[in-house]
Amino acid sequence: MTPVLNVHSSILGQPWRWRGLAADARDPGFAPDDLVTQLLLTRGCAREELEAHRAPSIRAFMPDPSIFRDMDKAAERLADAVQRGEAVTIFGDYDVDGATSAALLIRLLRDLGLAPRAYIPDRLMEGYGPSGEALVRLKREGADLIVTVDCGAMAFDALAEAREAGAEVIVVDHHKCASELPVALALVNPNRLDEEEGRNHGHLAAVGVAWLLGAALVRVLRMRGFFANRPEPKLLDLLDIVALGTVADVAALKGLNRAFVAQGLKVMAQRRNIGMNALIEASRLTRAPTATDLGFALGPRINAGGRVGKSDLGVRLLTTEDADEARGIAEELNRLNEERRAIEAEVQQSAEAMDAEGAVAVVAARGWHPGVIGIVAGRLKEKLGRPAIVIAIGEDGIGKGSGRSIAGVDLGAAILAAKEAGLLIAGGGHAMAAGVTVAEARVADFAAFLEVRLAETVQRAAGERALLLDAVLAPGGVNPDLVNAMEAGGPYGMGWPSPRVAAGPVRIIKCDVVGNGHVRAIVAGEDGRSIKCVAFRSADTPLGLALLGAPRDRRLWIAGRAKIDDWGARPAAEIHIEDAAWAD
Repeated sequence: MTPVLNVHSSILGQPWRWRGLAADARDPGFAPDDLVTQLLLTRGCAREELEAHRAPSIRAFMPDPSIFRDMDKAAERLADAVQRGEAVTIFGDYDVDGATSAALLIRLLRDLGLAPRAYIPDRLMEGYGPSGEALVRLKREGADLIVTVDCGAMAFDALAEAREAGAEVIVVDHHKCASELPVALALVNPNRLDEEEGRNHGHLAAVGVAWLLGAALVRVLRMRGFFANRPEPKLLDLLDIVALGTVADVAALKGLNRAFVAQGLKVMAQRRNIGMNALIEASRLTRAPTATDLGFALGPRINAGGRVGKSDLGVRLLTTEDADEARGIAEELNRLNEERRAIEAEVQQSAEAMDAEGAVAVVAARGWHPGVIGIVAGRLKEKLGRPAIVIAIGEDGIGKGSGRSIAGVDLGAAILAAKEAGLLIAGGGHAMAAGVTVAEARVADFAAFLEVRLAETVQRAAGERALLLDAVLAPGGVNPDLVNAMEAGGPYGMGWPSPRVAAGPVRIIKCDVVGNGHVRAIVAGEDGRSIKCVAFRSADTPLGLALLGAPRDRRLWIAGRAKIDDWGARPAAEIHIEDAAWAD
């Protein structure tokens, strides 16, 4: 296959290839609508489904909730709780997916007349997932029914202890399951190994599964005549919460998830949720949020509560009806997010200084804050181009780790295998992200296990690495109209990547370092047009060094994401550079 622009090895050492069929915008016959069609087709959309994907709707993508195992059983039991006025506790994980899943069910059950309680475990004191002690305590405190969200699929001991104490527990999760399942009243998870049609929706975040449970619950209550004298809750009004959890959990934006996010962003723009509105304002967004904002502005602030603050702040924010309380919580989350950034920078610097050889970079140390290890693992993965696991060792010699993977490498399955091999105290996750609990003395053995299991897969994935492009443009073609046209192919995220373009050839007119190691440049093309560019966190990378040291008379091709820069008096387009190649 001939590389795009004949780039066999870029500045970052990778070939440039088309993402399937792609459009060369230098062609005189090019039109923005043609590009949108190509964007959809090259992301796996069948030609006959083009219109459905241009405007993803819930109606077009939603499955019958009953296809999932235990869904009807869970819905029937929740319907009983609603009609009996029972005490229900929602037990959620402390990340964004857990917070949004809990908030969604709490808001729905409130609309149905209950007063549900939220319980979010403390990351540092209780760790991930339900503990038997917590479930039994909730039962003793009066919970008639407990629903775990975004956790519980591997909580064998905790759920067995809860069953012995007489607690009824419904598990709503999306993490990978073992062949044996823990005891529960119902376990709803598209990633159960015994799922049939439901496994086609294994890419859903937990909040998406929770929304489907909500739909099943409302259907059961409708069939029982519950809404004869009261209005049905509007499930579509909760899609802003679903969109936030889906994007922040890096769930693949295909199928139903695309509809969740596309429609959820419309709901979010209406600012109906008081807490969500306060979060948007705290994030200093003056326009309607985009999918990118969910992942990089709103999500991290919700996460900050669970990482370095109070774990229940996110749920409280998304469920409050008090505007003053919402503003106060949003401001607190904003402050905690700044604190999280400082802690993250310190841990990242320490992790990057370690010798992390092997197919999977496994780094561990005492003194690291466990609340930022997932973020640092993601940064390490991006820098090294291979899976990374960052482990914070506690004073008791027990490590809490978080891992992030690369395309083509199922880290979650490898973690489950390591647990079954007796190397981990606990572990689980999905293909792209996973968590572990491991004794300090077993970290080296765990790393060796991953090396044997994943070395060939990682090598194959690395060998297939290439920068995939959707269009090649003259510099003058990088304009707001093009960016807006490309947005019609969204929403973009994991599994539905945002468009990447190459522009050039260009000469660098001005280049410097700004902020936290970002390289900013102004480049000019042979068409006389100039473009603003930025390469984030790249000042000490081969890409950043090449841009900073490029001679004025040497031409380059630049590749990255075309974005709208709306800081000036009039919106302009800019390129967020991800790679570059010498043109001569």
